[in-house]
Amino acid sequence: MPITFKSKHAPNIVMLEQVGLELLHLAGHSGGVPGSFAVEDLPAALARLEGAVAEGPGRALTAERPARDDDADDERPREAPVSIAHRAGPLIDMLRTALAEGDYVIWDR
Repeated sequence: MPITFKSKHAPNIVMLEQVGLELLHLAGHSGGVPGSFAVEDLPAALARLEGAVAEGPGRALTAERPARDDDADDERPREAPVSIAHRAGPLIDMLRTALAEGDYVIWDR
């Protein structure tokens, strides 16, 4: 089920649940849905999420589908996983905008 992140000052962001929850955990949130970052929580959440991206911008999130034993028999080419920098980018932008505007960010299913 998707998670939708919302702010008054940015377009909604829809993510797959596993990806959204992992980004929330990286940002220091428990991952409860629905949930929110209050204005006073935004600097810490933003710093944690940016730090996670800076540690390895090209790495994939653990929520990405892991390789399976039967993948070796599959002749289709595997797509490269989407990097954490790409996955987190829109949420980082939303958090930055909300912080600049002095507003909160919420999410729900």
